[in-house]
Amino acid sequence: MVVAQHSDAIPWVLLPRGDWAQLRSATPLTLTEEDLDALRGINDEISLTEVAEVYLPMSRLLNLYVGATQDLHRATDTFLGTLAAKVPFVIGIAGSVAVGKSTTSRILQALLSRWPNHPEVALVTTDGFLHPNAELERRGLMERKGFPESYDTGALVRFVGQVKAGAPETRAPVYSHLTYDIVPGDYITVRQPDVLIVEGLNVLQTGPDDRSVFVSDYFDFSIYVDADEHDVLRWYVERFRQLRDTAFRDPRSYFTRYAELDDDEADRVARDIWHRINGRNLAENVLPTRSRADLILRKGPGHAVEQVLLRKL
Repeated sequence: MVVAQHSDAIPWVLLPRGDWAQLRSATPLTLTEEDLDALRGINDEISLTEVAEVYLPMSRLLNLYVGATQDLHRATDTFLGTLAAKVPFVIGIAGSVAVGKSTTSRILQALLSRWPNHPEVALVTTDGFLHPNAELERRGLMERKGFPESYDTGALVRFVGQVKAGAPETRAPVYSHLTYDIVPGDYITVRQPDVLIVEGLNVLQTGPDDRSVFVSDYFDFSIYVDADEHDVLRWYVERFRQLRDTAFRDPRSYFTRYAELDDDEADRVARDIWHRINGRNLAENVLPTRSRADLILRKGPGHAVEQVLLRKL
């Protein structure tokens, strides 16, 4: 175990993957290879071994956090003399485009839902809170899709706040990666989960605006999925190629115009999109929030987690 100074001189415990894996203790592996196939993202080669060595220790840690937080809420209710209310434990997951946030979120959801004291685990991505394309075009923001200003941040904060407050039913808009837009009239309904996972590029951001409450204010724990940018760019280009050969060939796809590109053209287009949009957003908005996370998953060139940094203070 190594005590490390990372980013803004915040104390972290830096654990190589082998040391972190030992913290799994006796936590059983409840996922099968078939389960994992359904949870993997495009171009994400995560294995059951990595689930056992990285995600099981994380699920054990989070299970301990959930239990401790529930005890704190019960203590407050006892002090106030009120009936114990169900307060969801909220986890935020941030990181770059193509770094593997979605896979991390789905695996955590699957593992956490198998713990007996919090079986109801909901997952919502912030994509659903992007402004519709028509509104982005009206504001001249289509080239800044994914940047903080492209989201209806107020609606996102209200959604998470209502879930945290125990609302019987809360709805989140649905985003289609096929049409690259919000799906009109379609919603994800969240009904008082034990745990809510909120995944998105900018969920740890505070930002220079006049809001007094940010979505991260409702988080009980936060995770940042990290990797060197040149690796993330390579994964993004590889994913773009795979999408060119699959989803982009669907006539309904917003990106169908890229379906017939050859390899060199596809790489050039992907790199151009990265440098104009995703890379800029990473540098300006996403990466600066890394130091706010409670835990950082540090990936190596092969897309596998090699180190875990856990905030001490």
